[in-house]
Amino acid sequence: MRTVSIFKNASNQAIRIPKDMAFEGVTELEIRREGDTLLLRPVRPTWTSFAAESRADDDFLSERPEIVEPGRFDLTGADDEPPESSR
Repeated sequence: MRTVSIFKNASNQAIRIPKDMAFEGVTELEIRREGDTLLLRPVRPTWTSFAAESRADDDFLSERPEIVEPGRFDLTGADDEPPESSR
């Protein structure tokens, strides 16, 4: 367990999170009190934040090969009649 100091930042209390406990790539945290414990966790993305992301380029996956792995179903003709052996 680590110990950190609490300090005042304007009218709020604040702490510095040690470098080895940093939330990488996170800009916002949820905070919840459970008894005398404060729990911090990254804010979960919402559908609104997903919609705000930039769209893929028009050529995204344009060179993707059409591959059906052995042992997998080929669903490209899913509306076709089933093969004779399955009737």
